[in-house]
Amino acid sequence: MNGAGPRSLNGTGSRSCEPLDGTGPRSHDTPVPARGRWPGLNQGGFTLIELLVVIIVLGLLVGLVGPRLFGRIGQSKQATAKAQIELIGASLDQYRLDVGTYPSTAAGLDALQKNPGGAPNWNGPYLKKAVPKDAWGNPYKYRCCPGQHGDYDLWSEGADGAPGGEGENADVTSWDAPQK
Repeated sequence: MNGAGPRSLNGTGSRSCEPLDGTGPRSHDTPVPARGRWPGLNQGGFTLIELLVVIIVLGLLVGLVGPRLFGRIGQSKQATAKAQIELIGASLDQYRLDVGTYPSTAAGLDALQKNPGGAPNWNGPYLKKAVPKDAWGNPYKYRCCPGQHGDYDLWSEGADGAPGGEGENADVTSWDAPQK
């Protein structure tokens, strides 16, 4: 090696970083630091205590915020069921305008998709798609002619699939829906 270039060995066997034109601030005797170790840079990582504090803080946030978010999921399913009951109710009303009565309990909500045994003036289908299941995957309950709470009763039994309940398990009904 003849000493040309920035990575040549000087007389002491160490590498120097002298610019090609020789005007740099470094002298020939200043060694280049080993790869990854520059003077003035702290190579330390996080301590175990710092990591534990971060994990504890994240755990507290999840513990405080998580239940509130999951509560919103239950509320959104209730709202979805209410909206579907109102849409099915509007379809039942259209059916009644065409046929003259609501579908019987025996014919059920399927009468909105196909004519139940030759109903006169049936002009369906009254729903664009098949009768939806409630937000929890259960079929809606239907009773008619008359229902116990009006001309017809349409309801979902909530997340638990059983009558009654509170919160997400509460029944969603057509008779509790806001009247138009």
